[in-house]
Amino acid sequence: MDLRFDYRAGCTDDELAALTASHGGRAERGWWDRVRPHSLGWVTARTPGGDLVGFANIAWDGADHAFLLDPKVRPDHQRRGVATELVRRATDAARRAGCEWLHVDFEDHLAGFYFDACGFAPTNAGLIRL
Repeated sequence: MDLRFDYRAGCTDDELAALTASHGGRAERGWWDRVRPHSLGWVTARTPGGDLVGFANIAWDGADHAFLLDPKVRPDHQRRGVATELVRRATDAARRAGCEWLHVDFEDHLAGFYFDACGFAPTNAGLIRL
C-alpha cells in the first residue's frame, strides 16, 4: 500500500465532497468547513500524487469520549486495509488526547469490519431518529 496517512493534515471541503460522491454518498458542499472546528482530529490517506482516497473524522466531548465518524475510502482503494489503518490511527489519536472511550455507530453489514478488523466490542446503545 503506497499511501501517506496523516493526522490533522490539510483537507478541503471539495476533496471530501468528491470522496463522498465516489462511493455513492450524498456529498454536501460546506459540510467539512462546518464540522472541522468541532473535531478532535481526522486521518487522511493520500496517493503519492496527493489524491485523497481515505478519511476518518474524530469528534469528541472535550474529555473522555471520542466518536469515530464518516470513515470513507474511495472504491478503487477499498479492501486493501486502508479503512483499517484509518481507524487504527484515529484510535491512537483519541488515546493520545486522553480519551477513555472511542464510540462508533455502523450499519449491520459492517459489524465484521468494526468488531473483527478494528477491535471494537459490541455494547448496548440507544438511538432516537430525529
